[in-house]
Amino acid sequence: MLVLGIETTCDETAAAVIERAPDGSGRILSNIVRSQIEEHARFGGVVPEIAARAHVDLLDGIIASAMKEAGVGYRQLSAVAAAAGPGLIGGVIVGLTTAKAIAMVHDTPLVAVNHLEAHALTPRLTDGIDFPYCLFLASGGHTQIVAVTGVGQYVRLGTTVDDAIGEAFDKVAKMLSLPYPGGPEVERAAAGGDPTRFDFPRPMLGRPDANFSLSGLKTAVRTEASRLAELTPQDISDLCASFQAAVLESTADRLSVGLRLFRERFGAPRALVAAGGVAANQAIRGALQEVAAKAQTTLIIPPPALCTDNGAMIAWAGAERLALGLTDTMEAQPRARWLLDANATAPAGYGNSRAGY
Repeated sequence: MLVLGIETTCDETAAAVIERAPDGSGRILSNIVRSQIEEHARFGGVVPEIAARAHVDLLDGIIASAMKEAGVGYRQLSAVAAAAGPGLIGGVIVGLTTAKAIAMVHDTPLVAVNHLEAHALTPRLTDGIDFPYCLFLASGGHTQIVAVTGVGQYVRLGTTVDDAIGEAFDKVAKMLSLPYPGGPEVERAAAGGDPTRFDFPRPMLGRPDANFSLSGLKTAVRTEASRLAELTPQDISDLCASFQAAVLESTADRLSVGLRLFRERFGAPRALVAAGGVAANQAIRGALQEVAAKAQTTLIIPPPALCTDNGAMIAWAGAERLALGLTDTMEAQPRARWLLDANATAPAGYGNSRAGY
């Protein structure tokens, strides 16, 4: 099974070809990603109109490169998969429309993929993990703890009630005048800071649910930064280190609760899986390792290139769905919002930010 995957939900224009064997294993034949960081850097975040226009300019060439690198022709494809949401609607339209055109011209099945499902299924491509497992999805736009029990079978155990973790990192970076993208800059500054200098709150600590909240912590950072007025480089490092320490402690607590809720409903998870750009943060990786060890489960984090937005994860999700006979018609709609768990309600601010990590 050969599947072309197209990803255009935010500021990465990406295409990939994957091969899925009859035994369910997968192999990446090509994975081309073009980041738009330079185009958005002077604005301090992703500008939707600029992102959409860049996708229009870049996508055809990136698809051609992915097909050439994979060494396959369009007639050999088993399906064309595209991220149909959630994301910036202009970019989603570009990717889904292109996939429809390819599918129509070559009489190939179309699979409209939920971008979040692609993240959720990536460890089955990289590590061959079986269901069920517990997913921690953390990015600029999403922070969720999800029970993954099968393809298309997801139960959200916890989510953010305001800012996503990546969004909070980005906003802290912006208020401290750090370069864009902000998340990695906060991590870099934190490495040289004192995490005990500022006593920031640990939101939601000890609560019986597995939800997150970051807005109060972000406000506390702003308050301290304003109080200091003229920030020295060491002040900035200490603020970042103290902020990151608060995020780590809160995340560890929320995940511990999420894993307990998972066990109560589904039994022991086969692994704790981390996905999304925030999983590239080394300090957060360390905290996740400790949580997994305490819960006596395995931690799986895909390679950094497959944690951030990419075409291979879309192609793989398409292949997983195709193997179950799940395809879409040309009436498939692009979606700015698309909940992974159909029975969940969207938190405040859902889908408002995809900048940063």
